[in-house]
Amino acid sequence: MPEPLRIAIAEDHYLVREGVRHAVENGGLTVIAAVSTAVELAQVVERERPDAVVTDIRMPPHHRTEGVDAALAIRAAHPEIGVVVLSQHNDPAYAMSLFREGTRGLAYLLKERVGRPAQLLAAIREVVDGGSVVDADVVATMVAHSRRNADSPLLALTDREHEVLALVAGGASNRAIAERLHLSQSSIEKYLGSIFTKLGLADEPDVHRRVAAVLAFFDDQRRARPI
Repeated sequence: MPEPLRIAIAEDHYLVREGVRHAVENGGLTVIAAVSTAVELAQVVERERPDAVVTDIRMPPHHRTEGVDAALAIRAAHPEIGVVVLSQHNDPAYAMSLFREGTRGLAYLLKERVGRPAQLLAAIREVVDGGSVVDADVVATMVAHSRRNADSPLLALTDREHEVLALVAGGASNRAIAERLHLSQSSIEKYLGSIFTKLGLADEPDVHRRVAAVLAFFDDQRRARPI
């Protein structure tokens, strides 16, 4: 029987930190440390080498994007460690700051997902496997923004492709999307092929296209709205 995944948590608010701990441990995973700063998190990672990290986006000392900075530093030094960033902000610019150097092994979830442990646990397992997850509500905001932007590549997509893309970037598998939309998995694969083609995304093994298909559209928005 495989050993449970070993998780480190970084969150400066005690009640939220304990809520994350409770959700993770009840999901059968092991919490090896729960700390309150990015500095402490870096120390835990170097000492314990967890399978994954769950971190708040804002922590002491400046309460800006310490969690994002920590996530990128961890992935650069230890690409085998998955990272889930929790945020109160349904703003695509924050998600894009996390994914600016790639999407593999990273997830951006709204903090309210702690109250829905299944989504948090699924995101942890996804990043450990090298996948990526963007919160479905953030994806919906991205889609809404793109439809108001006359220059957006999303305008080339059909309504059905928009639906598929939103579900994909929210972390749903092809099977889950097919069940949600009452379509066959082969139909979903065709929609994905069309989406990737229209958006000009290269089929490279190191690029998680399922998330890049959302994030790439908003590169110009990120430049216009720096954090």
